[in-house]
Amino acid sequence: MKELIEYIAKGIVESPDQVSVTEELEGDQTVLRLLVAEADMGKVIGRQGRVAQAMRTLLYVAAVKRGVRAVLQIG
Repeated sequence: MKELIEYIAKGIVESPDQVSVTEELEGDQTVLRLLVAEADMGKVIGRQGRVAQAMRTLLYVAAVKRGVRAVLQIG
């Protein structure tokens, strides 16, 4: 799941070398934290949050397929 988010983010941003995804287990869910360059934050979030929501939807599908819960935080 981490690789999926990293792959999508690197394809969107202008500085793919500054993309960082960390994966932590918090209770019964996995939290993925996506960090990008400040200039690329708007591209990752998208107009009215559409890109971020699409990434969350894809993460949800991947998590359901594995039988786990996952949350994406962008910061």
